[in-house]
Amino acid sequence: MSAPQTNIEKQERRHAAPIWGIILAVIFGVFVGAFLSTSTAFFGADEPEGAETQVDGRTGAAEPAD
Repeated sequence: MSAPQTNIEKQERRHAAPIWGIILAVIFGVFVGAFLSTSTAFFGADEPEGAETQVDGRTGAAEPAD
């Protein structure tokens, strides 16, 4: 069943601002997601400290990296 006396033009005017807000939020989210996923490639990641040595997970002994 549909709502009685539905005025489509009035509903379009009332929903225009929220729809534009949703569209802008999605666009902003896409840009932020793209920036965060590619920022490491552009700005580079820091090397972890102690990268010259590796720890053997079985024994816990520190060994020089190859």
